[in-house]
Amino acid sequence: MVLSASDKAHVKAVFQKMGGHLEEYGAETLERMFVVFPTTKTYFPHFDLHHGSSQVRTHGKKVLSALADAAAHLDDLPSALSRLSDLHAQTLRVDPVNFKLLCQCLVVVVAVHMPGTLTPDVHVSLDKFLSAVSTQLTSKYR
Repeated sequence: MVLSASDKAHVKAVFQKMGGHLEEYGAETLERMFVVFPTTKTYFPHFDLHHGSSQVRTHGKKVLSALADAAAHLDDLPSALSRLSDLHAQTLRVDPVNFKLLCQCLVVVVAVHMPGTLTPDVHVSLDKFLSAVSTQLTSKYR
């Protein structure tokens, strides 16, 4: 999926606005995913999955930091996400469907916390970006 210059600007703006909230928004994204899609919990048997858990907050920050890094490297997502793609495909063996579920939950979190930012055009750009990230993360499964 090709991101236009406008898409890239929208994605960068969203992640810039998330800046100091990566841990908070990341934890909320994961908590939402665990509630809405409970089968995703199976990949975290060693985590305390309760609301406010330090493990969920830490992992949520890692997830959104990785996405923010990808947003900063939109012209080379394969390189930006190569290590994560290897980890998820070869070590963790995460079902690729889970990436799409996580992305859905992130869009909801963005809508809740930044409603004025998530215009229809920004929503399309964010969806395109998250789809490209999901595709890249599953590329090593083939």
